[in-house]
Amino acid sequence: MPLRPYNNTLPSLGDAVYVDESAVLVGDITLGSDASVWPLVAARGDVNTISIGARTNIQDGTVLHVTRRSDSQPNGFPLIIGDDVTIGHKCMLHGCKLGNRILVGMGAIIMDGVIVEDDVFIGAGTLVPPNKKLESGFLYVGNPMVKKRPLNDKERHFLALSAQNYVQLKDEYLQQS
Repeated sequence: MPLRPYNNTLPSLGDAVYVDESAVLVGDITLGSDASVWPLVAARGDVNTISIGARTNIQDGTVLHVTRRSDSQPNGFPLIIGDDVTIGHKCMLHGCKLGNRILVGMGAIIMDGVIVEDDVFIGAGTLVPPNKKLESGFLYVGNPMVKKRPLNDKERHFLALSAQNYVQLKDEYLQQS
């Protein structure tokens, strides 16, 4: 069963959401309309909350988690992902905040306290260390990440297109079930 309660809280799904049967979503997780969660994703909203925006896709093998509230960090680090975001295969997102129209390349790791503004590309395999802020309109790559260059118009257009492609794909999957 992909949706599991934690402390009597079950994940909440918007309209026309797809969650693959091999994914595991636990606890205080909210998915916006037309979002999709693909095979072998593990998301634990147990010690804090996870919010996934509309038309956002979380691809195969990705791990989503949070950091608990504490005296030194009263809000902890929830995981907040905006609208029209593409999270590539085998990523690790932990207690960070992503804006809208972002592409996170395969195998990227984004750590606690990171804030990613709107319209950003994060390259495959990139490590974003804790508490960094990634500015809107740029490509970030490397381990640790560096701001490589501004996005061009074609790349900016692709951010929304990538999300829309996954909306179409999840609709195809929903029609088959």
